[in-house]
Formats: sequence, structure tokens, C-alpha cells
Amino acid sequence: MGAGSRAERTTTVVGGRPVLMLVVATIGFGLNFWAWSLLSPLAPALARDLGLSAFEKSLVVAVPVVVGSLGRIPIGALTDRFGGHRMFPLVSLATIVPVLFLGFAGDTSLVALLAGGFVLGIGGTVFAVGMPFVNAWFPPHRRGLANGIYGVGMGGTAVGALTTVALVDLWGTPTPFLVTAVCLAVYALIATLVLRDPPGGTTQAEPFTHRLRTALRMPVTWQASALYALAFGGYVAFSVYLPAYLESAYALAEADAASRMAGFVVVAVVMRPVGGWLSDRLGPVSVYSASMAVVAAGAVVQSFTPPLMPLGTVAFLVMATGFGLGTGAVFTLVPLLTPPERVGGVTGVVGAAGGLGGFVPPLVMGAVYGRLGSYAVGLIALAVVAAAMVGFTLTTVQRGVRAHRTPNHRDLDGRFARPTGPRFRRGGRAHHRRQYLRARRKGTPP
Repeated sequence: MGAGSRAERTTTVVGGRPVLMLVVATIGFGLNFWAWSLLSPLAPALARDLGLSAFEKSLVVAVPVVVGSLGRIPIGALTDRFGGHRMFPLVSLATIVPVLFLGFAGDTSLVALLAGGFVLGIGGTVFAVGMPFVNAWFPPHRRGLANGIYGVGMGGTAVGALTTVALVDLWGTPTPFLVTAVCLAVYALIATLVLRDPPGGTTQAEPFTHRLRTALRMPVTWQASALYALAFGGYVAFSVYLPAYLESAYALAEADAASRMAGFVVVAVVMRPVGGWLSDRLGPVSVYSASMAVVAAGAVVQSFTPPLMPLGTVAFLVMATGFGLGTGAVFTLVPLLTPPERVGGVTGVVGAAGGLGGFVPPLVMGAVYGRLGSYAVGLIALAVVAAAMVGFTLTTVQRGVRAHRTPNHRDLDGRFARPTGPRFRRGGRAHHRRQYLRARRKGTPP
């Protein structure tokens, strides 16, 4: 039996340790995402002060996204190699450097902003640290909910939206960056003292290139990448570009636009564990398909730029709900179709696809608005892509899930297969049901 199986076996007997690891990992995710998104709430003010065009403003907020996305590929492989207990404090400490640079010297020119934002992308790579770390601490039938709870850390962008502009107004531009840097330093110390990899788990000594090639050859990598590029990419795109959109389309003040963006983020964050929980029970294919149908409907409504209250607000919150449910569903699918020792590598590639999915839309929206003075084309494109992804999920992804199902084992779409075999035929229906429910409670094959 492999190391991943031993890790799964031990998580059922170590009391509250998995919960503690999940809480500390989630806090680390949130703090690093807070740092990763610091430029977004300040983009309108920076654009005015430096005379940036709509495209340049979009580029400033998009550069950390693309770097944080591509960086997840090596960081995921390094997490498989060295363990999450080492990588969490390392990534947090590395993120402090660009945070301090941007706070004290990075707002002087477009070049400085882009350079600082490029390195700030390190904060976005933390996602690929936590997913394999959390998966290793929880048994398969609880991973959907656990991954969803870890995903709440993406609410760090809401913290940035709610606090950054206010802190700048009160005490000057360096303040939010200094506060974030101090929080990251404290967290790195706590993570070093508290985090541990699961008992019985082992690190992998394979070269990075071999791990990456193996991950890229797995069908689940490409399927989940496509799903996550839309679900998480859509969330990231709106969380970084929504203040600029609201300022242009509805003439909102900076603080008001940032607060509404925070509301969008909060809804998406709350829905992510709900998506994982539902996927554990209904299957990730069903949950993801429904979530993208919801996104398509909200995008169509918003393409007409309806009055912000109430219809526009409802449309955005509907899309936030769909993105949140969809992200929770994807990372219920990944560990169910991926060997435990490969979760980090696959997560890195899938996470990169999700971040890159958030890189393109802000640039497109900025360019379209600069030429046409309207965001309708971009929103209609989102609706079309979401509808296409529903069809892809119900066909290609569903076939892949069915191919991995085996009798007497937990279905890989998150549900139990009907138990079969001689011991389930003895004793009639009541005996069958008792055995089935006992196996379901334990989270093991009957």
C-alpha cells in the first residue's frame, strides 16, 4: 500500500489534528491572497495619478494574476517534494518582499508597478501548496468539504477590497502594504511551529520535469484545467476588475466600488465549501454543470447594463454564486481521479489554468471598453463560454468519471456505488442496508 493510502488511514485516528491543519492552512491561503490582490482596489487611483490608459490599468492588476498562476506549477511539484509544512512559511516570507516594495517605492511609475506586481504573484502560488496538503489530511469522502473550506481563503481578496482604500485614506499609501507584511511574517512563524504533514505520509523524490510530464499525460489534468479556468478564472477576473468596471459603467466612487467587489467575493467564497459539500453528495459533474448554467444566465442579464439596484447587483451575486459552487466542484473531482502522490503536480497545473483564466478577461474587458465604450461584448462572451462548458462537463468529463467507477467502491464522482458481492446478498435487504450504511459512515469500500 502506498504512502498516500497510509496517510488516508491515519487521518481517521489522530483526533482534531486534521481540523487544526485545515484552519492554519486556510488562514495562510487568505493572508497570501490578501497580499496578492493589494493592487486591485488601488488601480483606479493609480491610473489617475500616473495617467494610465484603460489597458495599462488592466495590465497592472493582471500581471500578479498570471505570475501567481504559472508559478503554481513548480510550487505544486515542490509541495509534493518537500511538504506543505515547509512551503507555507516559505511562500509567505517570499511574498513580503514585493509587498514592501510596492508600499514604499512601487507607485512611482508604470514600470515599478509592473515589476512589483510580477514578484507579488508569488502570493498567488500558495493555492498549490494547500490543496495537496489538505487532501493528505482527510479521507476521500470528506475531501470535497475540506477543500471547499480551504478555498474560503480566497476571501483574502475581500479583506483587501474592504481595507486597502480605507487604510490609504487614513494613513497613506504604505499602510495597507505594511500591515499585510506584518501579518505574513507572523503567520510564517506560526506555520513553522504548528504545521505538520500527515503521519505516514512521504515526500516524493522524483525530478520536477518527470512529475510535470506525468501530470500533463493524465486526462483529469486537462479536463479539470478547462473547468477551473472558467470557474476560478471568472472569480479572479471579477475580483480584480470589478472596481474598474463599476467605476466606468456606473460612475461609483472608489470606496463604494471596492465594497461591492468585496460583496461579490464574499458570496463566491461562502459558496465554495457549499460546492464541495454538494459535490460529495451529488457528484461534482452535476454541481459544476448547474453552477455554470447560473453564471451564463447572470452574464446575459448584466450584458444589458441594467440599473445597479436591484437587477445589476442580483446578476453579479448570481454569477458569484455560480463561480463559488464551480470552484468547489472542481477540486472535489481532482483528488477523486488523481493518485494521492500526484495531487500536488496536478493541482499546480489546474491552479495555473484557473489563474490564467483570470488573466485574460480583464485585458479583454479593458480593450473592448476602450474601443467600444461598452462591456456588453465581454459579458456575452462569458455567457457563451459558460454554456459551452456545461456541455463539455456533461459529455467528456462525465465519460471520464464513469470510466473510473468500480463496483464495491466509492464512485469517483463523489457518490457510493451500490454494494455487490456475496456478503451483501446474505441476510436480505435489511442486512444489505446495514452493511452499506456502515461502509458509508467509515468512508471505505464495503
